[in-house]
Amino acid sequence: MKLFSNIHSVAGAIALAALFVAAPAATAQFPGAPAQKTYPWSNATLSPDDRADLVIKEMTLEEKISLLHGQGSSFNNAGPSESNGGAGYSVSIPRLGIPAIQMADSAYGVTRGNASGRYSTALPNNLAAASAWDPQAAYEYGALIGRELRNQGYSMSLGGGVNLPREPRNGRTFEYQGEDPLLAGTLVGNFVKGVQAQHIIGDLKHYAINDQESGRNAVNANIDKRSMRESDLLAFDIALKLSDAGAFMCSYNRVNGDYACENSYLLTDVLHKDFHFKGFVLSDWGGTHSTAKASHAGLDQEQPGKNFFGDALLKAVQDGEISQDEINDHVHRIVRTIFATGLFDNPVVKQVPDVEGGYALAQKLAEKSIVLLRNEHRILPLGAGVRTVVLIGGHADVGVLTGGGSAQVDAPGGSVVPPPPVVPGAPPMANFMRRQVWLPSSPLRALAAALPSAKVSFVAGDDVAAATAAAKAADVAIVFGYQHESEGMDLKTLALADEQNKLIEAVAAANAKTVVVLETGSPATMPWVEKVSGVVEAWYPGIRGAEALANLLTGKVNPTGKLAITFPVSDSDLPHPTLVLPPAASQPQRPAPGADISSYMALMAKGLPAFETYYDEKLEVGYKWYDAQKKAVLFPFGFGLSYTTYAYSGLNVTSGDALSVSFTVKNTGTRAGTEIAQVYAALPAAANEPPKRLIGWTRVELGPGESKLVTVPIDRSTLTIYDEASDTFKLVPGSYNILAGGSSQSLPLNHAITLQ
Repeated sequence: MKLFSNIHSVAGAIALAALFVAAPAATAQFPGAPAQKTYPWSNATLSPDDRADLVIKEMTLEEKISLLHGQGSSFNNAGPSESNGGAGYSVSIPRLGIPAIQMADSAYGVTRGNASGRYSTALPNNLAAASAWDPQAAYEYGALIGRELRNQGYSMSLGGGVNLPREPRNGRTFEYQGEDPLLAGTLVGNFVKGVQAQHIIGDLKHYAINDQESGRNAVNANIDKRSMRESDLLAFDIALKLSDAGAFMCSYNRVNGDYACENSYLLTDVLHKDFHFKGFVLSDWGGTHSTAKASHAGLDQEQPGKNFFGDALLKAVQDGEISQDEINDHVHRIVRTIFATGLFDNPVVKQVPDVEGGYALAQKLAEKSIVLLRNEHRILPLGAGVRTVVLIGGHADVGVLTGGGSAQVDAPGGSVVPPPPVVPGAPPMANFMRRQVWLPSSPLRALAAALPSAKVSFVAGDDVAAATAAAKAADVAIVFGYQHESEGMDLKTLALADEQNKLIEAVAAANAKTVVVLETGSPATMPWVEKVSGVVEAWYPGIRGAEALANLLTGKVNPTGKLAITFPVSDSDLPHPTLVLPPAASQPQRPAPGADISSYMALMAKGLPAFETYYDEKLEVGYKWYDAQKKAVLFPFGFGLSYTTYAYSGLNVTSGDALSVSFTVKNTGTRAGTEIAQVYAALPAAANEPPKRLIGWTRVELGPGESKLVTVPIDRSTLTIYDEASDTFKLVPGSYNILAGGSSQSLPLNHAITLQ
């Protein structure tokens, strides 16, 4: 049964898909595209499936096999000349007009571009963007990345991360879009839709239950089917239905005993049969571990090399272990995607990117994403009466932090903060993963420009005595705290480094008007929160992050961001207070000195002994855990302050084939603002669900004193639960309590309805 036959997401999401996401006609040619030879499959009036079938009839077995594996990556010491220098690629077949698929990591911008002379816009990180709760902004985010991929000669995005943070200390939490499946799925779906509108293949990753980086090549995630289907897999389902993504990337980890890239339940039963996915599945880099088993399960393409889907696959076909029909299905999915996304009809042609346009969008997105968490005595916005402001720590004089690993977008001209020293003898890529990159967007310069009548200064914060002296002498002290995250390593704790917490405590003791700005990719714990007047979560805010931050701090922009992830009080409140770490046997082996990344990937392909993680919190992901366990939180899911205030009234629920939830939102303050109004549902006790779930939301723009009646359409499927016995989603009959308000813990309106 298809869970979402008609995705509603939030008010306006379907309209968004229709109005903002429609791709240009498949026959359109981009300026400068070379003339193409005409083939029978050049007829764009044929369906992508028919066109793929025509191609396959002309292909040799060797040509088919050539599409089912990669040819290396940019990390190789040397590579074939057809490569565009990205993370990997699959070859072209010139005689049939089939283009190479040139792949680039592109979670929050096209990676490894600025370092090689190609410009890439570094956008706010993905969790930051999710805090805007804005499907249109998510589409624009993806469309920019799609354009810049095409500008640089790439034809496939390796972005689209939609894993839910069951483990928020995961080093890639910053690449994902929050803890709720409806929110994450809706936003990632629109992100991929934007990418593919540029005739670039989009993908969804890392499929699935890929929730930690520590021992990611060996961990076995143990979880029941119902919990998967209502959380992590539901997010993928929503994203796919909104985007019609061309590809899924299966993850490194095992799920219930089988590697994700050879897991027939994930790839065949769920993805192909239930989700009706028509595109192709590629492995994460080095995530393939078999030939026949992976092929039978539904893996279509091994990346980055051909340990299992090259000569071994050819032999398996010749020996009758894998049928020609199975090979044809793999090839069909890849070639069909080339037609369906318009890549065949619109060949990639390198062009000069719109740098200023990228900067402008990055700033707009950052302004929507930054979350105001605390504002005691209305210390913010900084007004005309502020004469002296000191910025302390966090390299706020020169730049803003970014997230690392394969998502890393290089700073134009290089990091403005020197990288940490290289660790001698570390495994390949380890130093690459741990390097810190700071973008040239200076909070000091931006705030000084925004406050021309004030003296704005900076002290490094290394000397606590000097920092406190500077804080005492200033009207307002702003301390910048940060936590670097990267693929390949998890955070030891959600707490900032001890020296940062001590610095904040000392500054707050010296000046009651202390504001803390956080640059993190995950929630941060705040033992000092009651001692400071203001807290601003800036995330990794992108290439114009400082300018966006200055606009919010000074009130030029009214904060609208709301948390897409819960901030717990401490690590001890997490479902897994202690991160499960791999034993020595499950740690990656070190290849021989001088070995390139292909050798390392070959070692990973052999597999490592499994170690177990048990997701016994089951359905209780994120706010559902804290609700169910009655645990206090630091800041709840959906929370964010504004420089104005809002009131809710008059909830009404209309029931039919779909639900319609209406209520009035009033701006009770003195300045214009945008409220993110959220709708939740508490299911009947017989459903055996967490206390409530998000079922919709809408962004409401209001002038001072203005009221608006808003309506949020709710698809009944958002109220269903997965029944493992029948393998379907069902609506439990009974009383449903519909709640509305400004966050998951501020829901002043409620209305009970009975559903059959």
